[in-house]
Amino acid sequence: MLKSIACLCLSLILLVPSLLLAEKNAEIVPVLAKAGKPSQADAFKDKTLSKQWAANKGEWKIEEGVLTAKELKADKHAAVLTWKLPNRNSILRCSFQLKDADFFHVSLNHPKGHLFRVIVDESGMILRTDKDKKDPKSKAITLAEAKAKIDPDKWYTLQLEMQGDKVVAQIDNGLKVEGQHPSLDVDKTGYRFIMKGDMLLIDDVSAWNLDD
Repeated sequence: MLKSIACLCLSLILLVPSLLLAEKNAEIVPVLAKAGKPSQADAFKDKTLSKQWAANKGEWKIEEGVLTAKELKADKHAAVLTWKLPNRNSILRCSFQLKDADFFHVSLNHPKGHLFRVIVDESGMILRTDKDKKDPKSKAITLAEAKAKIDPDKWYTLQLEMQGDKVVAQIDNGLKVEGQHPSLDVDKTGYRFIMKGDMLLIDDVSAWNLDD
């Protein structure tokens, strides 16, 4: 009897970490730098988005303390929301739930155009540089890719770190991608959230400016 109880307790102990692998607003240990108190944060407690946010495409609104996103067919473009926080070396963390989204991107631009992005869908995560639209010879470069099932009805936490020419992105289910490219060591104009589909949920967005 005691042996059976001991085995059951051991089984429960082994199961607990897997149950905690993905959650809302999880703490993720940074790789490239230490993070103290966030420079900026938004938990979407107000009824409308603050002036720090700009909805470029799609429908973005706060419902019951959560930011919801929807692609609009009339736009003929994925839904795009910009958090207007210029940065160079920084950390961004947010909670997300894919719901009915085909994909979710966190994208960074430099003053002259697109720079790079982290792409998340139900199959995993990709770190990719963007094509320079002004250069016909330019091509997007996949720096890293990690595969794992992302449950569309479950909350996850995504953390993106940028330090010099290095980028690391982690999801609290264990997914991690990292890469390095000379083009990444530039000033960025802000953080862009991009989705395609009928619904994406975002919450608990925080940013750390590592140049402060």
